[in-house]
Amino acid sequence: MPPRSSRWIPFLLAATLIAGCDVADAGDPGSTSPTGSGSGSGSGSGNAKTAEDQLAKLTVVAKTGTMAGYSREKFPHWKSAGKNCDTRDSVLERDGKNVKTSGCNVVAGTFTSFYDGVQLDSPTKVDIDHTVPLANAWRSGANKWTTDQREAFANDLDRPQLLAVSATSNRSKGDQDPSTWKPPAKDAWCDYSVDWVTVKSYYKLTVTEKERDALQDMLGTC
Repeated sequence: MPPRSSRWIPFLLAATLIAGCDVADAGDPGSTSPTGSGSGSGSGSGNAKTAEDQLAKLTVVAKTGTMAGYSREKFPHWKSAGKNCDTRDSVLERDGKNVKTSGCNVVAGTFTSFYDGVQLDSPTKVDIDHTVPLANAWRSGANKWTTDQREAFANDLDRPQLLAVSATSNRSKGDQDPSTWKPPAKDAWCDYSVDWVTVKSYYKLTVTEKERDALQDMLGTC
């Protein structure tokens, strides 16, 4: 599986060059600058070390918060994203190969599912997954955010929060954290753990003890 960081940087550079782009702004519920690299590590031990430092600073709780009041509608998506129709199309264009568009829609291309390595030959077969699921974010602090902050989180193109994956892997994951679900492709564990910690660190979300321990184990594969 190729390092995802090599695909991430060109996309972000291109996004900044598009005049008048309405690229999703992740905002900052914690009022601090992001401390992560903004991409998965691939083979970069530096990113893994940063993630280890970030993980050590996250607030650890004995159990997850309540789902009371949660609904996906409280995390509006997909948002308009510049030259693409919406954030979903932006992720498809970023993560796909031989991508073709019709207007602002991605209508063709090939995609490698990050979680399981499955090859997908059509954008209609691709799910766009939130690395940190919306429901998990709700239970770990997002229930206290404004709707605008939750919208930014659900459409974040600046952190490694949105990934092109197979429907099978996405449905298998659901809203689980790394203590109960890991990517079937073990060579994705390093990137996945770095990505998860990067997102939770930026948004100041909590982790459970079991979640922290699982992330430490996965970071050990980097």
